[in-house]
Amino acid sequence: MISVVIPTFNEEENIAQCLVSLSHQNIPRSEYEIIVVDGGSKDATCEIAKKYADKVFTQTSKKVGGARNDGVNAAKGEIIATTDADCIIPPGWVKRIGEDFRNPAIVQLYGPVYPIEEGLNNRFSLMLANTFSRIGYYSRTFYYTLGCNTAFRKDAFIQAGMYRCIDAGDDLEIAMRMKDLGKVKFDGKLSVGFSMRRYKQFGTMQSLYEWVAIVSDGGESGKYTYTQKKYK
Repeated sequence: MISVVIPTFNEEENIAQCLVSLSHQNIPRSEYEIIVVDGGSKDATCEIAKKYADKVFTQTSKKVGGARNDGVNAAKGEIIATTDADCIIPPGWVKRIGEDFRNPAIVQLYGPVYPIEEGLNNRFSLMLANTFSRIGYYSRTFYYTLGCNTAFRKDAFIQAGMYRCIDAGDDLEIAMRMKDLGKVKFDGKLSVGFSMRRYKQFGTMQSLYEWVAIVSDGGESGKYTYTQKKYK
């Protein structure tokens, strides 16, 4: 069993396409579950999510990291995958996660992203982000493990202390603890469709800079400008 955890907040315009894509994976639906953890949406997010997800509930922990932790605590699966409500998931995503975790040494898995929206600028921006991710991985200097496309062994994730409930960088910072428990792997073929709405608002280089700066200081002083105040 693989459990897919998705944090949400006022995502009625995006959540359906994400969950439809997750519902049409190329493995039996009985082999994975979908868990939506909501931050108190004021729109129809939860009503829409209930049409597709196995579990939909309101988070009790703080921040987006806390929402993911709540999802892990409710999960049945030995493998936990995380993505975002505005992503589109290719049909082979869940199956590939399961295949990668056949290697018992792997404790965390992550992959690249591609833009949902058309445009040369969008492709170039994510090319930079993916190059940045590959450089970090192959140099073993950092792991750009975005929460929209990552997966864990549940027991190792809990042993590592789970996500920190910080303003930003929780999805990058966790890898620095997971690597002490086993292998953190980058799979270049494990990709997801990524919405560029936040990159367009803040810019690619500023976005990368803020994530790295937050991780480097442990997330204590950074501000999560992407989704600040979206989660409890």
